[in-house]
Amino acid sequence: MSPVASVHSLWTVAAGAPGKIPAPHIEYTELSPTLIVLGAAVIGILIEALVPRRNRYYSQLLLSLVALAAAFAAVIGLAAGGFGSSKAHIAAMGAIAVDGPALFLQGTILLVSLIAVFTFAERRLDPAAHGNRVDSFAAQPAAVPGGPAEQAAVKAGFTTTEVFPILLFAVGGMLIFPAANDLLTLFIALEVFSLPLYILCALARRQRLLSQEAAVKYFLLGAFSSAFLLFGVALLYGYAGTVGYAGIAQVVADGAKQIDPALAGTMGNDALLLIGAALVLMGLLFKVGAVPFHMWTPDVYQGAPTPVTGFMAAATKVAAFGALLRLLYVVLPGMRWDWRPVMWGVAIITMLGGAIVAITQTDIKRLLAYSSIAHAGFILAGVIATSEDGVSSVLFYLGAYSFVTLGAFAVVTLVRDAGGEATALSKWAGLGRRSPLVAAVFAVFLLAFAGIPLTSGFAGKFAVFKAAAQSGAGWLVVVGVLSSAIAAFFYIRVIVLMFFNEPKADGPTVAVPSPLTTTAIAIGVTATLVLGLAPQYFLDLAGHAGVFVR
Repeated sequence: MSPVASVHSLWTVAAGAPGKIPAPHIEYTELSPTLIVLGAAVIGILIEALVPRRNRYYSQLLLSLVALAAAFAAVIGLAAGGFGSSKAHIAAMGAIAVDGPALFLQGTILLVSLIAVFTFAERRLDPAAHGNRVDSFAAQPAAVPGGPAEQAAVKAGFTTTEVFPILLFAVGGMLIFPAANDLLTLFIALEVFSLPLYILCALARRQRLLSQEAAVKYFLLGAFSSAFLLFGVALLYGYAGTVGYAGIAQVVADGAKQIDPALAGTMGNDALLLIGAALVLMGLLFKVGAVPFHMWTPDVYQGAPTPVTGFMAAATKVAAFGALLRLLYVVLPGMRWDWRPVMWGVAIITMLGGAIVAITQTDIKRLLAYSSIAHAGFILAGVIATSEDGVSSVLFYLGAYSFVTLGAFAVVTLVRDAGGEATALSKWAGLGRRSPLVAAVFAVFLLAFAGIPLTSGFAGKFAVFKAAAQSGAGWLVVVGVLSSAIAAFFYIRVIVLMFFNEPKADGPTVAVPSPLTTTAIAIGVTATLVLGLAPQYFLDLAGHAGVFVR
């Protein structure tokens, strides 16, 4: 029989027996937070195509806020309905986990994104261009920087409202990433949120070339990390014969008993398991910003528009650590003795590397970038605990850290000179005398980063270090405390610079923001103080959400 006749025969057999092809079973209610966000992103693209330019800004802002609020309400509804505990299960035919950690992380990502939208929409910080208010994003991103097309776009007062649907696509990918229950879904989610971030990093209105350089670096290094992760997925599939988390974990635990005899010659090879797991971990550690996969972080944080930097620093870490936790706790618990020593080493060099190199920084955004690297090391201490307390402490730390980070970068957008944001540390001298309120707010965020008591940073660090110590990682806690002491030096140095140095005559001014950025900063300060002064309720909430469905 010819190949064409063979295909035709198969097609007619399938058509004659429709019951043989089962329709996919999708739990739309449980997937509603992600579906709402991605649906709004698609509507946002249609707005860009169909709505007149003068109306797009308000349409996109309203759509983004409503979609993120609705998605957060859906997460709360699922949690209240017991899907974070008793009803936790695997949805979408094994692709997505609906459980406590997934819902907690999705709720955190949505709240962070909601606040980030306020900073994206800010249009009062830069002086009006030709009578039009402008935001942080390039008037016409496709134009050559400084070229006639860009000058014409600036003169016409264009604003890049497509950043809102791009942001929503990134959020949609981040919601799937920590809930992915098979390796292919994990990879697809990684690409869905990474590609929009590469674009957002290149869209700065000021310092266009630095912004584009940051985006190219992020894209190239991100492509390498994605390739490592995908190759690791292929090797793990070769080892276990499945990409599902439960299937791989079962083969890791039971070895040859779970392997199909017909495939025993190619499956169950420990070399495939070890190399594949290492490559997948490398891809996730890149997104986390852990040493030695951190080299993109300072350049991208410095070059990207500051609202994008704040969003990326907060939300990406939450999503990436969620995926890392699920991989280590659900897929590879049987390899604990293999990956724990490696993660010990990564955590130690990440804590020390981030803290020590941050001391030498002269740019506030680069300083916060190395600070975020050190914090990745602190969070890894909780990951290494391999206990329910370890999971809940990491969830709490991620929530606390994300609000502090967003607030800190929102403050950075306010300090400006003739060239835009004044990010050189020397220009922040005397800021406390020029604008006491802004400097005091930034000092609160710096004290939280340093882990000073009565701030959320202290509660978060105490939780992860306690979980690590109880699991036998006492020396890791000692290194963490030393790293915190080193980090406290450069945070307090910035506070001293702001309050105890004389302001320069040609120093920057503090722009008066709209209620949007004011709200973002106020929420950041409130969360920092509430999580520091009364953390127990939120620690209990993270504790109840700390069990993975398997």
